[in-house]
Amino acid sequence: MKVLWAPWRMEYILGKREPGCPFCPPEIKLPDEKRLILYVDDKTIVIMNKFPYNTGHLLVSPRRHVPELDDLSPDELSALMLTVRTSIRILREVMKPDGFNVGINLGKVAGAGIPEHLHIQIVPRWDGDVNFMTVFGDVRVVPEHMIATYRRLFPHFEKYMAGEKDL
Repeated sequence: MKVLWAPWRMEYILGKREPGCPFCPPEIKLPDEKRLILYVDDKTIVIMNKFPYNTGHLLVSPRRHVPELDDLSPDELSALMLTVRTSIRILREVMKPDGFNVGINLGKVAGAGIPEHLHIQIVPRWDGDVNFMTVFGDVRVVPEHMIATYRRLFPHFEKYMAGEKDL
């Protein structure tokens, strides 16, 4: 018998949460492996999901603490979508997925884990990444440790922050 080791899932299962909003950290310094913050500018922030559906699962949100798309100014909405596009480009370059699930869950009943702060989920997908484990065991296999993924992705986000690449 093989054992799947995913200790970070227990925090989610038991309902333990860090206080405050993960999209509104009081202080932002990069790199920030502990909070998995990959990118930040004056309007957006990119964080790795601590409870990923797949390797490289990112959360992109506005810096301003708002629950709905209607709450964003046109500039914030544009910056949010540009950051999503940049994040997908980086994931495509570094992780070489076959596709992506990109979505927004608005409201708790729609599946938003943090309904008070709008965020967009980006989940890289590979052919065959959903197998019998998900179907029979309600288990997902995430093949790379989150810190290893963070260390692979951060230098690419850092290039965008430094203006070395166009958004």
